[in-house]
Amino acid sequence: MQPPPAPLGWLGIARLGCVQAALGAIVVLTTSTLNRVMVVELALPAIIPGTLVALHYLAQVLRPRLGYGSDVGGRRTPWILGGMALLAGGGIAAAGATVLMAHALLPAIALALVAFLCVGIGVGASGTSLLVLLAKQVAPRRRAAAATIVWLMMIAGIAITATAAGRLLEPFSPARLMAVAASVAAAALVMTLAAVWGIEGRTDTQAAPARGPAPGFRRALREVWQEAQARRFALFVFVSMLAYSAQELVLEPFAGAVFGLTPGESARLTGLQHGGVLGGMLLVAIGGSLAGEFRARAMRGWTVGGCLASAAAILLLAAGSLAGPGWPLKLCVALLGAANGAFAVSAIGAMMGLASIGQESREGVRMGLWGAAQALAFGLGGLLGTGASDIARAALGAPGPAYAAVFAAEAVIFLAAAYLAAGVFHLQAGRAGPDISSAARTAAPAS
Repeated sequence: MQPPPAPLGWLGIARLGCVQAALGAIVVLTTSTLNRVMVVELALPAIIPGTLVALHYLAQVLRPRLGYGSDVGGRRTPWILGGMALLAGGGIAAAGATVLMAHALLPAIALALVAFLCVGIGVGASGTSLLVLLAKQVAPRRRAAAATIVWLMMIAGIAITATAAGRLLEPFSPARLMAVAASVAAAALVMTLAAVWGIEGRTDTQAAPARGPAPGFRRALREVWQEAQARRFALFVFVSMLAYSAQELVLEPFAGAVFGLTPGESARLTGLQHGGVLGGMLLVAIGGSLAGEFRARAMRGWTVGGCLASAAAILLLAAGSLAGPGWPLKLCVALLGAANGAFAVSAIGAMMGLASIGQESREGVRMGLWGAAQALAFGLGGLLGTGASDIARAALGAPGPAYAAVFAAEAVIFLAAAYLAAGVFHLQAGRAGPDISSAARTAAPAS
């Protein structure tokens, strides 16, 4: 019997992080830049880009099916490359549809619907298989740091693309838009190919054991859903990401309506929140790496504690909604960002550890299930957050009490997420602890 594949080193983790950066680069151009062009330059109703962005989230409910495909094939890199190719093609088609909207609106919308479906499916195929590959190839002691590295590189990809595209699109023209979209797509494809070239063949040399025909997708999904730990973790991901995404579209309007911040000041407030997120992620990465044999307990503490801290920070914002100017708004937002970053990256690290626990050869289905839960939560979160704030303002009149009610509801959702996370880790300790400990002992000597 051949020895298990050697875990990825830091260079291998950084290479796979380049794939996440490439994903973020295309997605931000599609969901943010094209959104602005449709609303501002083309003067179209905001419901059009809003529907298209929601559609790209909806398409990601296919993540379990896409993960199942990689489980059956046994290799992840073809799905990463294929998903990136579909994503790149969808991004170029979405830009073309945006340009066409100035001349033939209905055909352009039809093309845009197909393009954003391709974007969503491409993200699902590439992103799901990337996380499975990381889960299988990264040693347990490095998972928290690996999750942080990968997500920081995604944020870097988003930031670099948004900044560069903003400069290259001035002065705006349809030709410039198409050139930028094509360049970003091509760069993402080249980066992904270079990142995954030979990485699975070098680290996954163990021959696949002989087994009978793979079960159908429905049976595989049903088997995964019957696993209490996988099911509860999916519910945790959905609930926590619902609260996380609901706050994002509410924060800047809240800062303007209650504290009188200008658009520039509220944008800087969002930047402060994102800085807090990065700080929370780095804190968990360092703490997780130093936890040693208490790693599982530490990850539980970061995940549950991050959700509880997020609830507390949002309650401080609720109090600030009633107090108004003079309240330490920046401090509260920075604390909220740090708490969000801590629970998010620890949850990703836990996801990598839980992917292989349960029915054999179902890693892709599990990761796809959790990815679909996240996508649905993000699609619903913005809608529920903004809708709830509108309803609360209509019912309560003043913006302060309205936002206080919305923030209080989001805090309750974070508390529910903390309860679900505690249950997941209780099952992990009771049922999967020996397996995880064994894996950690096997991987510990690896460099």
